[in-house]
Amino acid sequence: MSDSQPPVEDWNAFAEQWNEQFLEALEDNMEAQAQFVESWSETVGEVSEDTEFSDGVEGYARAYETWMNASQQMVDRMNDQLEGEDVDVEEFRDIWLNTANEAFKDVMSTTAFAKMTGETVGDVLELQEQADEASQETLRALGFATKDDVLEIGDRLVELERRQHAVETKLDRVLEHLETEQ
Repeated sequence: MSDSQPPVEDWNAFAEQWNEQFLEALEDNMEAQAQFVESWSETVGEVSEDTEFSDGVEGYARAYETWMNASQQMVDRMNDQLEGEDVDVEEFRDIWLNTANEAFKDVMSTTAFAKMTGETVGDVLELQEQADEASQETLRALGFATKDDVLEIGDRLVELERRQHAVETKLDRVLEHLETEQ
């Protein structure tokens, strides 16, 4: 019977290693949260309006609370495992994945985030427009047809086709009229 029971030293070493890994994961989590707070503070610090600022802070507070709840769930499940309950390792992963999703939703649903995203998209579109203008000027300087030139030619062709169709219609009526007179 003693062969099937692991020695107490092995169990203690396992528990110690498990505790060290848990503490390391908890420290990593706290460091990630600190980086998140720092990044969020820098971002929110750029927001000018008070309502957006308070909304951003509230969003961060909800995200922080979500992370703290996840930490508590991790501690609870770790204790359950140490007390002998069979806890699937995937459950720990799921806690963090679900928490990350919830925390991102908490932050991304704020007006501050929407404003900053809108400003970023606006900046990107402005840069894209500038790049398009620069490429058009370069092509024009090199004597190549530009996008605008091709679009203009296409518009002219459509107009010519419309006119040709109108002329054909009139010609058909004239021919039809001539045939009925004969």
